[in-house]
Amino acid sequence: MNSFFRHILLTFCAIVCFLSARADGNVTFEINTPLIVTAGEMFRVEFVLENGKPDGGAITAPDFAGLDVLAGPTISTGHSFSNINGVSSSKSTYTVTYVVTAQAAGNITIGAAKVEVDGKAYSTKATPIEVVAQSEQKQQDEAVEHGASLQSQVAEDDILLRLNLSRSTVYQGEPIRASLTLYTRASIAGLEDVKLPSFNGFWSQELPTDNYQAKRETVDGKVYNSQIIKEYLLYPQQAGTLTIEPSDITAVAQVIMRNNRTFDPFFGGGAEVYNVRRKLTTGKVNVTVKSLPAGAPDTFSGAVGQFTMTSEPPASELKANSAATYTVRISGTGNLTFIQAPKLTLPTSFELYDIRTTESIHSSTVGTNGYRQFEYPFIARAEGEYNIPSIEFTFFSPEKETYVTLSTDALILNVSPDSTIGAQQPAQLITGPSKEGVRQLGSDIRFIKIGAPALRSSATPLMLSTTYFVLLILIIAIFIALYYVLRQRIRNNKNTVLVRNRRANKVAVQRFRAAEKSMREGNRHAFFEEVLRALWGYMSDKLNIPVADLSKENIREELQRRGVSAEDARHFTDIISRCDEAQYSPVESVAMNEVYADGISIISHIESIIKR
Repeated sequence: MNSFFRHILLTFCAIVCFLSARADGNVTFEINTPLIVTAGEMFRVEFVLENGKPDGGAITAPDFAGLDVLAGPTISTGHSFSNINGVSSSKSTYTVTYVVTAQAAGNITIGAAKVEVDGKAYSTKATPIEVVAQSEQKQQDEAVEHGASLQSQVAEDDILLRLNLSRSTVYQGEPIRASLTLYTRASIAGLEDVKLPSFNGFWSQELPTDNYQAKRETVDGKVYNSQIIKEYLLYPQQAGTLTIEPSDITAVAQVIMRNNRTFDPFFGGGAEVYNVRRKLTTGKVNVTVKSLPAGAPDTFSGAVGQFTMTSEPPASELKANSAATYTVRISGTGNLTFIQAPKLTLPTSFELYDIRTTESIHSSTVGTNGYRQFEYPFIARAEGEYNIPSIEFTFFSPEKETYVTLSTDALILNVSPDSTIGAQQPAQLITGPSKEGVRQLGSDIRFIKIGAPALRSSATPLMLSTTYFVLLILIIAIFIALYYVLRQRIRNNKNTVLVRNRRANKVAVQRFRAAEKSMREGNRHAFFEEVLRALWGYMSDKLNIPVADLSKENIREELQRRGVSAEDARHFTDIISRCDEAQYSPVESVAMNEVYADGISIISHIESIIKR
């Protein structure tokens, strides 16, 4: 009896949950249709309305221009219910299906269908499809029937890989948007053996592509589904013709082969799916970089783009020995990362301290925008009236093809005396002995010696003695030694190549520590990114070659020229390749602990060889 009542209670709860379930999703109206069809072949065009019901129970179908409607409209409805962690939800679908056929090859666009739900209008997007000739389909069917290679099922132009540039001719420092795009006319199961392009001669920054949706594009008269895989902002660092090396990818396409069962326009037929690998490459892409015009002002430091400058000058009335700050903000779009602080000229009686820099920079498909703010703290030491000249900032405008100079207003500062100095220092009184304070020494009256006095020191004087000359020579020798030591240290500090060479190993060790932290946390992407930074940065500092100009080939050449064996040089570049592979491989094919140990070992080994 208890079991019977338990079943009744559970059934009642299920009915209540079902009745209380609601469609939480938004109302959507979309079209489902094939990308490519064969002339004379029947295919379905579906208009799917989710979480809604048409007002009046009907939709407005588009004009099927270029297509023959064989059947339809056929209406079907569906409803799904789910209960997750006590939260009930449901989704309803209202589908209108047409069976159509195209008689002639070419490109056809299915117009927008319209529907109203609760008084609100919805419509689908105009959707292009490509109709291929009947003979092509017959050749494919015959190839399948005779057991031809699966590669023949994917045409050479069914999958394309291209590196699209926003422009191919730019000025030095002007940004370029580079999009690595995959164009497909076949179903893609995944990507393998990804080799991303190298950007020698460019400063590159990767842009996020997570929010990019696949879309349809027509390329060379054919309709493709296009998807951006990677996107970068490139800043050319030198003039001339720069070459972007090819990017290689292996795409895994899915080929569906139907069986011989009669095709049903609504339910289809049995089919088998096969994977076909196709190697793709972008080829080399050339970019023409124009030199900046001659005659740049002295205030130009390499800024390229469109900028504005604002300033916050200090108060015009200051007291001596008081601190103040002059603030300048440069905003706009361009190579903000490379902008340097404009020069502020102050009188010699002012003390200028280290410039503080703050920034807010955002990168997007249109370039890098935001601002860089420079604060100039100083102290006015002496009173008086001072004229502070304007601050000038010059940038090159690619749109106007000329240099543009921005300047702040000149400033007059009145520095008044520091009144606190006299108040803080009390007056000093110098007093001498009084008459009563003098006491008699020896006898009352001493004899006054007459004649020539013969006075001599009771102790041997230091001046011009042997000890005097020894100390003098020792002091001069110490001064000369200190002078040469300090001079050599100043010279070494000015030698940026030597400084970078000395700190190369230290910087690499710091980055390996950060990589070790990411390895303990299990963050593979951050780990391999830090290891790559350590390896590329170490070679850049050690060989005095900018990272943008480094490649695996010139690393091997430079290492061998400095006495490193060919095997060690190849081992170093192999670690870089393993890190690149691990970053973009869908499986964990590279162990982090092995890469970490190999990276530290090879850098220590190369450091010992180059130091010798």
